[in-house]
Amino acid sequence: MASILQTVSLKEARFFAPIGYYEEEQIVGNEFYVSIDVCFAFHAGETDDLGNTLNYEELYRIAAKIMAPRRRLLESAAAEILEEIRQSVGYAEMIEVVIRKSNPPFGGDLSSSQVSLRYNR
Repeated sequence: MASILQTVSLKEARFFAPIGYYEEEQIVGNEFYVSIDVCFAFHAGETDDLGNTLNYEELYRIAAKIMAPRRRLLESAAAEILEEIRQSVGYAEMIEVVIRKSNPPFGGDLSSSQVSLRYNR
């Protein structure tokens, strides 16, 4: 039987965070962009009711909380964001978290680097 899937996304939420492999990055911080996609079954009915969907404000709250502390790797932040969403949105069929870092400090001519994790049920 066919089904309709809905995706709720948060795209390029901007954070200034103390995340980086090098100590200096954790002291001065850097600019990061977080994108989250959560895919789940669409339920026809009252489509103008927030209770029948996922509030992307909650996705932002999760990302903001996890991006705030000092840490060395983007992978750990992405994994924590993904796991918290997985725990709070038990009906999710797919979750993807992408964290993009502006101006990584390794001496190359590069505008950004990124890490992504995806959960599929």
